[in-house]
This record gives sequence, C-alpha cells and structure tokens, in this order.
Amino acid sequence: MATERLTSILNHLTPSKSALSVITQKHPDDVVITLAIRTPLAKAFKGGFKDTSLDYIVYSLLKKVIERSQIDPQMVEDICLGNVSDSKAAYLIRAASLAAGFPNTTAASVANRFCSSGLKAVQDIANQISMGSIECGIAIGAESMTAGGDRLSKPFHDEVLANQEARDCMQPMGQTSENVGKDFNISRELQDRFAAESYQRAERAQKAGWFDDEIVPITTAIKDPKTGEETQITLIKDEGPRYGTTFESLSKIRPAFPDFGDKSTGGNSSQVTDGAAAILLMKRSKAIAMNQPILGKFCGATVAGVAPRIMGIGPSLAIPKLLTKFNLNLATDIDIIELNEAFASMAVYCTQVLNIDTSKLNVRGGAIALGHPLGATGARQICTGLSECRRQKKKILLTSMCIGTGQGMAGLFVNEQL
Repeated sequence: MATERLTSILNHLTPSKSALSVITQKHPDDVVITLAIRTPLAKAFKGGFKDTSLDYIVYSLLKKVIERSQIDPQMVEDICLGNVSDSKAAYLIRAASLAAGFPNTTAASVANRFCSSGLKAVQDIANQISMGSIECGIAIGAESMTAGGDRLSKPFHDEVLANQEARDCMQPMGQTSENVGKDFNISRELQDRFAAESYQRAERAQKAGWFDDEIVPITTAIKDPKTGEETQITLIKDEGPRYGTTFESLSKIRPAFPDFGDKSTGGNSSQVTDGAAAILLMKRSKAIAMNQPILGKFCGATVAGVAPRIMGIGPSLAIPKLLTKFNLNLATDIDIIELNEAFASMAVYCTQVLNIDTSKLNVRGGAIALGHPLGATGARQICTGLSECRRQKKKILLTSMCIGTGQGMAGLFVNEQL
C-alpha cells in the first residue's frame, strides 16, 4: 500500500507521459487476456454447424478453453455469454459451463447488445475484474444463425410506434444499409470494390495459415438432408472465404433488398454464420501467479448512439469517442483495426469519414468474407486482431462494430506478445 501511494505521488510530480506510454504500462491490477480462441465460422443452414445446437457449440469451446489454458476451472468466477437470438441463452450458458467442467461455484450470465454482444461480454467481465468483484472470468460470444430467433414477432405498442425513431428500430438491417448508401452516396461500385478486397484478404490469410493460432477444431455431427444419416466431422477452418472473388464477379450479383434500394447484395453484405469465440480475462497479478501467458491488455470500451435508420454509421461515433477517452490518434497511434463489415455500405462510410488507413483495416478480411455470427463477432474480432498484431509485431488494436437499432461500440487493446 505504501509503495502504491508513493508511486501515485511521483506520477503527479513528474511530467505527464504520452498517451501511448500510459496505456502500454504494466500494472498488477491491469485486466489482461491470457487466451483468445474461436471456433471455425460455418455457413448457416448449409455449413458444418447447421445441425449443431448452440449449447453444444458453447460447451465445446469452453472445453477447449480449459484444455488450451490448462487453468483450474475453479479459478474462473464468472462466464458471460454474448448472444443475440436465443431467448434461452441464460439457461444454455449455465448448463454448458457445468458440462464443460466448470464447478457450480462459477457463475454465468448473458449479454445482448445485438452485434456488439461479444465485446459487451468482454467489457462485462473486464469491468468486474477492474472493480474487484472477481479476479478471473471468461467472455464468450456465440450465435447459431441457423436457429435464428432475433426477428421481432410483432410490432411495438401503438404509443411506442408514435415516435418515428422508435418505429425506425423495426427497419430490417438491409433497409438500414440501403439508407446509408442513399443518404451518404456510397455507390454500388464502392461497395463491391470494398467487398472484393475483403474476400481477397481472407483468401490470402487462410491460404497462408494466419488464422491457425486463433481457431480450435470442433468435432460435431452433420445430417444428410435427404437420408437423415449423421456423419461425424471436425471443423478446422472458416467456410466463408470464396476463392477467386473479384469486383467483376460481385458486380453481377442482384440487389438483396430491392424494396429498399439497389446497392446492397449478398456479395457485399456480411454472411449469415454460426460460430463462437472465447476470451479468458484476469488481473495481471493473477495471471503471473498462475503462470498464464499474457496475450494482451484490455484498456476499455465504449458505446455511442445514432439514428436507428442509419445504424451502420455507429462506429464513426464510437471510435472517436473511445480514442478521446485515451487521448489517442487514430492515424498515428492505432496499429490494427478490426471493423465489422455488417454491410459494405457502412464499412465504406466509416472508412471515409474516419480517414482510416486501409492497410491497417481488416487485414485478414472481415465479416463479408468470414461471416458475422451476431453475438460472436465482438469476441471474434479480438481473437483475429490480437493474432494479427502478433504476426506483424504491432501493439495497439482497435475493434468496432455497428449495432442494430442505431448504436456503435468500440474496444481498445494492447498486444503484449511482440
């Protein structure tokens, strides 16, 4: 206690350090990541997880967390699942964690902020650690889009619908994408060129094996749709990348939402996907005591609201808001950026408005090429981003995504595996 007080006094007496040096300092109470792994991302309805229930996907990944980290499950105090579509998710995460080997003393909960749910789960566990409520926890994001369930079954109450922006919360995501394209003049050509680059980067990354250190194999069963016969399979790689995709091939695809516009297509929008990602977090002092490898540090995350009808532009507000809190500059201080490609319309808009250096952006491709399992993406981006930081020997990772109903979220991390 006396040492910490002396350090605090000296910090006030010495000149302020650069913003980067502040976030890259190492303290015993830092919230650190000691493991970041994910399942392969599978095509919904026809891919490797099409016959696999969400509880099994979560259970399988949690077993891999124990296996890969070699952590004593009793040390994990809480597990938070980010999920969008499953109304029974709170039952699911508790049962799956117990079956995976965690004791009944390990609690479990669910976080749902639509497409940022995985990052929201990370933030929830990190905040608990930071506040001293727990010392170690797991954030997991998971989604079976094959199972679905995220659509509204009926309209809101008439008095709620009397408010225009409340009514806009009912707009389909494809409509909001077309709104962004129209309102901000994001042409079909710009969207297709962005999408082509995403596919080409994902192809290059997959062929080079860049995803290998973030993906864990998952064994499951798949049914023949004609005979019903089950076959055991082991998924080892993402199913989304389409090798040989070009701007020319994408430009031939018909609009996906013709009732709302003619710019968004199945080729320049995120893929419908099943998958999960898990992040093991704890205090730095705990990680050192338990001899756990420290992959990186969680610095913080924040959210921002936007008009629901143009929800895709959310990152353009969330990113500056987060960076301002840390006094960081997007152009000079951030090394790797993972921006969720819900639609090319919003990705192009955010890239333009924030003047993002595209050489730092989604280096391994994004959701257009890899897929977007709604609740998993926020955690998946951390797995991919930290892995890319390790490959390039870079330090600062920024993740962000737009959020249905008009929000954006962003997270900041420091890679410590240089």
